[in-house]
Amino acid sequence: MISETPTEKRYGPLSIGLHWFMLVLLAAVYICMELSGTFPKGSDMRSGLRTWHYMLGLSVFVLAWLRLAVNLCHRAPPVAPAPPLWQSRLARLVHAGLYVLMIGLPLAGWLVLSARGQPIPFFGLQLPALMAESKNAAGWIKEIHEAGATVGYFLVGLHALAALYHHYLLRDNTLTRMLAGRR
Repeated sequence: MISETPTEKRYGPLSIGLHWFMLVLLAAVYICMELSGTFPKGSDMRSGLRTWHYMLGLSVFVLAWLRLAVNLCHRAPPVAPAPPLWQSRLARLVHAGLYVLMIGLPLAGWLVLSARGQPIPFFGLQLPALMAESKNAAGWIKEIHEAGATVGYFLVGLHALAALYHHYLLRDNTLTRMLAGRR
């Protein structure tokens, strides 16, 4: 069993593993959708990539809730040296935005498929529709989903740049807290 006891210098292994696994999942979600558009409509490859987009997106949804639970049960190791208050607040705001997107985007995608009357695949299961079929609702929910995805590119990039800024310029432990290593 994996212990989730963070040290004074690092997050616990479950938090670290989930963080990096979700990065890979998020990249796969985006890649599947971006690549699907390069194939002709109705092609098996386009359909397959979209199905993987849905299933991986719903996996992000499930794991985001797990990450939230782990985060609520375990305190984050402190940043050393402590950043200014404005940086701490901005970091919390970006993290909150990322969680809103990791929960909200898959939920919106599920709603889009529901409103279109399409199946909601999840690794061999068919999930229930969350709403009645409505082409009008499907259109505006899809617009929200796509706008959120664009915001997601920005927030993930900002998160990564901030970690690199803290590591290479400020030389604090912001990034190393989330790296696996000797405990």
